Amino acid sequence: MDARDLVRSAKAVGTAQGRHALRSAWRRARTDAGALAERGAERARVPGVVTGVEHRPGGGVIRFARSELLVRVAVGGAVFWGWDGAGPTPSYALADGCPEPDPRAVLEPDKDGGWRVVSERVTVAVSRHGEVEIRTPGGVRIRKDLPPRWWEPVTGGTARWVLRSQVPADARFFGLGGPASGPRLRDGSYRLWNAAPMDASGEGASRITMPVQLVVADAGTHLTFHDNTWDGRLIIAEGSEGAGSGHDRPGTGELRMEGGPLRCWVVAGTPARVLRGWTALTGRPALPPYWALGRQHVWAGHGSGSGGEQVAAGQGIRELVAGLRDRRLPLSAVHLAAGPHTRRRAGPLDGERLPDLPALARDLRAEGIRLVSVVAPAVPAEPGHPVYDSGLAAGVFVRDADGEPVRGVARPGACVYPDFTAPRARAWWGGLNEERLGQGFSGVWHTMDEPASLVPFGDPTLPLSSGHALEGRGGDHREAHNIYGLTMAQAAYRGLLELRPEERPFVVSRSGWAGMQRYGGAWSAGLRGWPGLRASLSMVLSLGLCGVPCSGTDAGGPDDSGSAELSLRRLQLACFLPLLRTGASLCDGAGVSWGCGPGTLEHARTALAGRERLLPYFMTLAHLSRLTGAPYVRPLWWGASGDRALRDCEDAFLLGGALLVAPVLEEGAVRRAVRLPRGRWYDTATGTAYEGPGLAMIDAPLSRVPVLARAGSVIPVCGEDGGLELEVWAPASGHDGAGVVVRDTGDGWQMPEIEHYTTTLDSGRVVVERVVEHGAVEAGYPVRVRGLSDSGR
Repeated sequence: MDARDLVRSAKAVGTAQGRHALRSAWRRARTDAGALAERGAERARVPGVVTGVEHRPGGGVIRFARSELLVRVAVGGAVFWGWDGAGPTPSYALADGCPEPDPRAVLEPDKDGGWRVVSERVTVAVSRHGEVEIRTPGGVRIRKDLPPRWWEPVTGGTARWVLRSQVPADARFFGLGGPASGPRLRDGSYRLWNAAPMDASGEGASRITMPVQLVVADAGTHLTFHDNTWDGRLIIAEGSEGAGSGHDRPGTGELRMEGGPLRCWVVAGTPARVLRGWTALTGRPALPPYWALGRQHVWAGHGSGSGGEQVAAGQGIRELVAGLRDRRLPLSAVHLAAGPHTRRRAGPLDGERLPDLPALARDLRAEGIRLVSVVAPAVPAEPGHPVYDSGLAAGVFVRDADGEPVRGVARPGACVYPDFTAPRARAWWGGLNEERLGQGFSGVWHTMDEPASLVPFGDPTLPLSSGHALEGRGGDHREAHNIYGLTMAQAAYRGLLELRPEERPFVVSRSGWAGMQRYGGAWSAGLRGWPGLRASLSMVLSLGLCGVPCSGTDAGGPDDSGSAELSLRRLQLACFLPLLRTGASLCDGAGVSWGCGPGTLEHARTALAGRERLLPYFMTLAHLSRLTGAPYVRPLWWGASGDRALRDCEDAFLLGGALLVAPVLEEGAVRRAVRLPRGRWYDTATGTAYEGPGLAMIDAPLSRVPVLARAGSVIPVCGEDGGLELEVWAPASGHDGAGVVVRDTGDGWQMPEIEHYTTTLDSGRVVVERVVEHGAVEAGYPVRVRGLSDSGR
């Protein structure tokens, strides 16, 4: 039973879960009505005019008649500003607190009574009425924030506010986490509230939202992050140019927040520099173990949990693995998901009560297959349940105004939820993973962590008045909801690291917030139909531009349409995304699951084999992402943000710097147009060379999707013998190429050397050399050169 089924059941009150859901909704509405006071009359406020300044390292404080603004430029070039005394900390987004201020940046008078801070990369100009402009070193304005406005309850309480912004007329908006309507954010309204499954199909709704905008224009690229975890809404309108008349209409954004601080970080530069600066603030992405980049598969068993059915469950997993092996379909991990036989368990102890689970884990590990536990935060509110009793004794659950644990509804029925904004709750939760590791699990995959309380009306979350620790500051669910998944991932990651410090933790979450990349990856499910296929790509691209490079969506099985073509195209796309997890396998241990014929099975095998071949390249991208923040999956404009045609292209992507992938996103298509960035690109299937920039029509039969390699690139791949091999695509005449290789096939912390390679064309021969400290040497791996026949064109 998924969330939609549960809601239908709740409306009909035809099941125990439905009755729980209905009672929970009534209880929540009654609780919030009594605990959250009406706002009543409000008083509007604007900053007023400048009355004075206070100089501080990296900038200073500008005082206005009715507010004050702190401006600070940090070492590295990031700019912070905060109104009404808001500082950079406390923050759930920042990895190591606020970076040191740049001593070279000073506050100085500007024209018309304003002030400015000049730094190496940007100039911050503040007008006498509170406008904040971000300018390039050459003086070109890339962003202007108008004076903010607050609405404060006359009787006291949290102020809501609005901030209006302007960007260049040619600018395009990206970001906001993982919206299904992206990656380019068109005119519309986007709610900044992590949505549970039944809301995820709405326009702009997402299970991972964050107030992070990446704005790309001819004048430059910049990222803005409004560090506020409350519910909010961003209204975007793209601008338009005056076609030479001089009457350009700028792009606009209107950010409305229901409470919390008004503070912002801005990072400007090239896309690569922006992501490097952003992840320096919020944390470098966690490095996944090698096995986590292979194909992972969900096994959702059957039965009610009796001993015989548990034995059958264990046997079913072995049959699944054997069936995939017989069909030569690769597998690196099995996820034990919540099926009917696991509903009485929750949290890290939600795993199947399989007889001799450690033996099963050892047998699978000997074949190179890991077990991953699918974990939800909801704990059954049942005295005698070990997790419930332990959490109650430790006092770690979210509580109401009377100090009682807040109850919601999940698959087990009535549940309580840990308060992950409390350090002791995170430590308690992380310690529970000791049993998981002892049973043989190698990682956790979080679900229902928005957090989701499945109720038939209203937001499917906890009561907004629910109390949270918020690191000792205290607050309610209005402030804590969006960071629930982030703090749950933090608890799991640090718990796994403490329990097994020699291995890199593997944690993937369905929900999260800014900075979640430092604890692991992100995933999404339930993106249905052909529009859902396009939304899957949008989500991964958008998350990458928000600093979360390792993400993916479930693939490989049927959905509501029952289309084998759609399932195959979904799998083909997923094989080029960082995280690859299949749901209902194309062909599982019991046989063909949705009637695919031998040809479709062969196409699936080809796609999965291609993924296995690229594993060394994915691992290299993971290491580079760890160092630089650059996503694995990048928009086509990544290296050429001034190319407007590339900025508007949303149906293809770059995988690292070497490959361009053009998935088939339309039913029945066997040929498609592919927009190419500048340079020479080779069709990896046929070897045909194409010249960019421009459009190329490329065959896309059901057996594959178009994948093109950049001329001169060096791609580490698995050779036929399983060893590392370099696939080199010939550089065009008169041009050189380059590539990076990181040889890592483990899951420990021993960091391998980063190897740099160059390629040159010499008298019709491609020369591949490894760059070392004192020059260059021959490549130490087998080299396969491709595209040589077209290199001189």
